[in-house]
Amino acid sequence: MNNNILEIRDYSKIYSGGKKAVDGISLTVKEGEIHAFIGHNGAGKTTTIRSVVGVMDFEEGEILVDGHSVKKEPVVCKSLTAYIPDNPDLYDYITGIQYLNYMCDMFSVSRKNRTERIQKYTELFKLSSSLGDLISSYSHGMKQKLAIIGALVHDPRLLVLDEPFVGLDPEASYHLKNIMKELCEKGSAIFFSTHVLEVAEKLCDTVSIIKEGKMIASGTMEEVRGDHSLEDIFMEVFENDGKI
Repeated sequence: MNNNILEIRDYSKIYSGGKKAVDGISLTVKEGEIHAFIGHNGAGKTTTIRSVVGVMDFEEGEILVDGHSVKKEPVVCKSLTAYIPDNPDLYDYITGIQYLNYMCDMFSVSRKNRTERIQKYTELFKLSSSLGDLISSYSHGMKQKLAIIGALVHDPRLLVLDEPFVGLDPEASYHLKNIMKELCEKGSAIFFSTHVLEVAEKLCDTVSIIKEGKMIASGTMEEVRGDHSLEDIFMEVFENDGKI
Protein backbone atom coordinates (compact mmCIF):
# COMPACT_ATOMS: atom_id res chain seq x y z
CA MET A 1 0.00 0.00 0.00
CA ASN A 2 1.35 3.42 -0.97
CA ASN A 3 1.25 5.71 2.05
CA ASN A 4 2.88 8.67 0.32
CA ILE A 5 0.56 11.67 0.67
CA LEU A 6 2.79 14.11 -1.24
CA GLU A 7 5.30 13.18 -3.92
CA ILE A 8 7.33 15.79 -5.79
CA ARG A 9 9.29 14.19 -8.64
CA ASP A 10 11.98 16.13 -10.54
CA TYR A 11 9.92 19.31 -10.28
CA SER A 12 11.15 22.45 -12.03
CA LYS A 13 9.55 25.85 -12.46
CA ILE A 14 10.84 27.95 -15.34
CA TYR A 15 9.97 31.64 -15.63
CA SER A 16 10.06 33.75 -18.78
CA GLY A 17 13.57 34.19 -20.07
CA GLY A 18 14.44 30.61 -19.16
CA LYS A 19 15.31 31.25 -15.51
CA LYS A 20 14.72 28.20 -13.34
CA ALA A 21 13.21 29.29 -10.03
CA VAL A 22 13.23 25.65 -8.92
CA ASP A 23 15.50 23.08 -10.53
CA GLY A 24 14.63 19.37 -10.49
CA ILE A 25 13.75 18.84 -6.83
CA SER A 26 12.22 15.64 -5.47
CA LEU A 27 10.82 14.81 -2.04
CA THR A 28 8.18 12.63 -0.40
CA VAL A 29 5.92 13.25 2.60
CA LYS A 30 4.31 10.13 4.02
CA GLU A 31 1.10 9.60 5.93
CA GLY A 32 1.51 10.89 9.49
CA GLU A 33 4.60 13.01 8.73
CA ILE A 34 5.25 16.70 9.30
CA HIS A 35 7.78 17.92 6.75
CA ALA A 36 9.66 21.21 7.03
CA PHE A 37 10.70 22.95 3.80
CA ILE A 38 13.38 25.49 4.61
CA GLY A 39 15.61 27.95 2.79
CA HIS A 40 16.36 31.65 2.42
CA ASN A 41 13.90 34.10 0.90
CA GLY A 42 13.90 33.58 -2.87
CA ALA A 43 15.11 29.97 -2.61
CA GLY A 44 11.99 28.62 -4.33
CA LYS A 45 9.88 27.55 -1.36
CA THR A 46 6.72 29.53 -2.12
CA THR A 47 6.99 28.73 -5.84
CA THR A 48 7.08 25.02 -5.01
CA ILE A 49 4.22 25.31 -2.54
CA ARG A 50 2.05 27.17 -5.04
CA SER A 51 2.60 24.39 -7.58
CA VAL A 52 1.78 21.71 -4.98
CA VAL A 53 -1.60 23.32 -4.24
CA GLY A 54 -2.40 23.88 -7.92
CA VAL A 55 -2.34 27.66 -8.15
CA MET A 56 0.83 27.77 -10.28
CA ASP A 57 1.56 25.67 -13.35
CA PHE A 58 4.97 24.08 -13.87
CA GLU A 59 6.97 22.88 -16.83
CA GLU A 60 8.89 19.82 -15.69
CA GLY A 61 8.30 16.93 -13.32
CA GLU A 62 5.29 15.56 -11.51
CA ILE A 63 3.48 16.34 -8.26
CA LEU A 64 1.14 13.75 -6.72
CA VAL A 65 -1.28 14.17 -3.82
CA ASP A 66 -2.34 10.84 -2.35
CA GLY A 67 -1.45 9.23 -5.67
CA HIS A 68 -3.33 11.77 -7.83
CA SER A 69 -1.58 14.04 -10.33
CA VAL A 70 -1.86 17.76 -9.69
CA LYS A 71 -1.72 18.32 -13.46
CA LYS A 72 -4.13 15.60 -14.58
CA GLU A 73 -6.54 15.52 -11.62
CA PRO A 74 -6.48 19.06 -10.19
CA VAL A 75 -9.98 18.99 -8.69
CA VAL A 76 -9.35 15.72 -6.85
CA CYS A 77 -6.03 17.03 -5.51
CA LYS A 78 -7.58 20.29 -4.33
CA SER A 79 -10.37 18.39 -2.58
CA LEU A 80 -7.72 16.56 -0.54
CA THR A 81 -5.57 19.61 0.21
CA ALA A 82 -5.80 22.64 2.46
CA TYR A 83 -3.53 25.63 1.84
CA ILE A 84 -2.65 28.49 4.15
CA PRO A 85 -0.53 31.13 2.34
CA ASP A 86 1.89 33.39 4.16
CA ASN A 87 -0.40 36.39 3.71
CA PRO A 88 -4.03 35.22 3.44
CA ASP A 89 -6.11 37.32 1.06
CA LEU A 90 -9.62 36.96 2.47
CA TYR A 91 -12.93 38.51 1.45
CA ASP A 92 -13.16 41.77 3.40
CA TYR A 93 -16.87 42.41 3.02
CA ILE A 94 -18.30 39.20 4.40
CA THR A 95 -18.36 38.11 8.03
CA GLY A 96 -16.13 35.51 9.59
CA ILE A 97 -18.94 32.96 9.84
CA GLN A 98 -19.95 33.56 6.23
CA TYR A 99 -16.38 32.84 5.15
CA LEU A 100 -16.23 29.62 7.16
CA ASN A 101 -19.59 28.43 5.83
CA TYR A 102 -18.40 29.23 2.31
CA MET A 103 -15.32 27.05 2.87
CA CYS A 104 -17.51 24.25 4.23
CA ASP A 105 -19.80 24.52 1.19
CA MET A 106 -16.79 24.35 -1.15
CA PHE A 107 -15.70 21.06 0.38
CA SER A 108 -19.22 19.64 0.99
CA VAL A 109 -18.79 19.47 4.77
CA SER A 110 -21.94 18.16 6.44
CA ARG A 111 -24.01 20.40 8.71
CA LYS A 112 -23.06 18.33 11.78
CA ASN A 113 -19.34 18.32 11.04
CA ARG A 114 -19.18 22.00 10.18
CA THR A 115 -20.98 23.02 13.36
CA GLU A 116 -18.66 20.90 15.50
CA ARG A 117 -15.45 21.96 13.77
CA ILE A 118 -16.27 25.66 13.58
CA GLN A 119 -17.15 25.69 17.27
CA LYS A 120 -14.03 23.72 18.23
CA TYR A 121 -11.54 25.83 16.29
CA THR A 122 -13.08 29.27 16.83
CA GLU A 123 -13.15 28.67 20.57
CA LEU A 124 -9.58 27.41 20.50
CA PHE A 125 -8.35 30.48 18.58
CA LYS A 126 -10.65 32.85 20.49
CA LEU A 127 -12.57 34.03 17.42
CA SER A 128 -16.09 33.01 18.45
CA SER A 129 -17.15 36.49 19.53
CA SER A 130 -15.92 38.04 16.24
CA LEU A 131 -17.58 35.68 13.77
CA GLY A 132 -20.42 38.12 13.09
CA ASP A 133 -18.02 40.96 12.27
CA LEU A 134 -16.81 41.87 8.79
CA ILE A 135 -13.39 40.43 7.98
CA SER A 136 -12.26 43.98 7.08
CA SER A 137 -12.40 44.78 10.80
CA TYR A 138 -10.07 41.91 11.72
CA SER A 139 -6.43 42.43 12.66
CA HIS A 140 -3.74 40.61 10.67
CA GLY A 141 -3.50 37.97 13.38
CA MET A 142 -7.26 37.41 13.40
CA LYS A 143 -7.28 37.00 9.61
CA GLN A 144 -4.48 34.46 9.92
CA LYS A 145 -6.49 32.51 12.49
CA LEU A 146 -9.61 32.62 10.30
CA ALA A 147 -7.62 31.32 7.33
CA ILE A 148 -6.29 28.48 9.47
CA ILE A 149 -9.78 27.53 10.64
CA GLY A 150 -11.06 27.71 7.05
CA ALA A 151 -8.32 25.28 6.02
CA LEU A 152 -9.13 22.82 8.79
CA VAL A 153 -12.91 22.56 8.46
CA HIS A 154 -12.82 19.85 5.78
CA ASP A 155 -10.29 17.66 7.62
CA PRO A 156 -7.67 17.73 4.82
CA ARG A 157 -5.55 14.77 3.78
CA LEU A 158 -2.66 17.16 3.06
CA LEU A 159 -2.16 20.46 4.88
CA VAL A 160 0.20 22.90 3.16
CA LEU A 161 1.33 26.01 5.01
CA ASP A 162 3.64 28.85 3.96
CA GLU A 163 5.24 30.50 7.03
CA PRO A 164 2.20 29.66 9.22
CA PHE A 165 3.55 31.10 12.48
CA VAL A 166 4.14 34.62 11.19
CA GLY A 167 1.61 36.97 12.78
CA LEU A 168 0.34 34.46 15.32
CA ASP A 169 0.56 35.14 19.04
CA PRO A 170 2.29 32.48 21.23
CA GLU A 171 -0.99 30.92 22.34
CA ALA A 172 -2.28 30.54 18.76
CA SER A 173 1.10 29.13 17.67
CA TYR A 174 0.91 26.57 20.45
CA HIS A 175 -2.58 25.47 19.41
CA LEU A 176 -1.61 25.28 15.73
CA LYS A 177 1.34 23.02 16.51
CA ASN A 178 -0.94 20.70 18.50
CA ILE A 179 -3.51 20.65 15.68
CA MET A 180 -0.76 19.73 13.20
CA LYS A 181 0.23 16.79 15.41
CA GLU A 182 -3.41 15.69 15.79
CA LEU A 183 -3.98 15.72 12.03
CA CYS A 184 -0.93 13.53 11.49
CA GLU A 185 -2.05 11.11 14.18
CA LYS A 186 -5.23 10.63 12.11
CA GLY A 187 -3.21 9.83 8.98
CA SER A 188 -2.89 13.21 7.28
CA ALA A 189 0.44 14.77 6.22
CA ILE A 190 1.78 18.30 6.58
CA PHE A 191 4.18 20.18 4.31
CA PHE A 192 5.20 23.65 5.45
CA SER A 193 7.84 26.30 5.03
CA THR A 194 9.24 28.17 7.99
CA HIS A 195 12.11 30.39 9.03
CA VAL A 196 11.61 29.39 12.67
CA LEU A 197 14.16 26.59 12.71
CA GLU A 198 13.69 25.78 16.40
CA VAL A 199 10.01 25.01 15.73
CA ALA A 200 10.87 22.88 12.71
CA GLU A 201 13.44 20.92 14.68
CA LYS A 202 11.03 20.12 17.51
CA LEU A 203 7.89 19.59 15.44
CA CYS A 204 8.96 17.85 12.23
CA ASP A 205 9.73 14.27 11.32
CA THR A 206 11.40 15.11 8.00
CA VAL A 207 13.03 18.16 6.47
CA SER A 208 14.29 19.48 3.13
CA ILE A 209 16.72 22.35 2.61
CA ILE A 210 16.54 24.25 -0.69
CA LYS A 211 19.05 26.81 -1.95
CA GLU A 212 18.69 28.85 -5.15
CA GLY A 213 16.10 26.41 -6.44
CA LYS A 214 18.16 23.27 -5.85
CA MET A 215 17.69 20.62 -3.17
CA ILE A 216 20.65 20.60 -0.80
CA ALA A 217 19.49 18.03 1.76
CA SER A 218 16.37 15.97 2.41
CA GLY A 219 15.54 13.19 4.85
CA THR A 220 14.57 12.56 8.43
CA MET A 221 15.40 15.30 10.90
CA GLU A 222 18.05 13.06 12.44
CA GLU A 223 19.65 12.27 9.07
CA VAL A 224 19.86 15.91 8.00
CA ARG A 225 21.07 17.48 11.22
CA GLY A 226 23.26 14.64 12.54
CA ASP A 227 24.80 15.64 15.85
CA HIS A 228 24.20 19.34 15.22
CA SER A 229 21.22 21.66 15.51
CA LEU A 230 19.13 22.38 12.43
CA GLU A 231 20.23 26.00 12.70
CA ASP A 232 23.91 24.94 12.57
CA ILE A 233 23.27 22.81 9.48
CA PHE A 234 21.31 25.60 7.80
CA MET A 235 24.09 28.11 8.37
CA GLU A 236 26.74 25.62 7.21
CA VAL A 237 24.84 25.05 3.96
CA PHE A 238 24.64 28.74 3.18
CA GLU A 239 28.17 29.59 4.21
CA ASN A 240 29.82 26.71 2.30
CA ASP A 241 28.25 27.12 -1.13
CA GLY A 242 25.47 24.61 -0.54
CA LYS A 243 27.65 21.79 0.87
CA ILE A 244 27.11 20.14 4.23
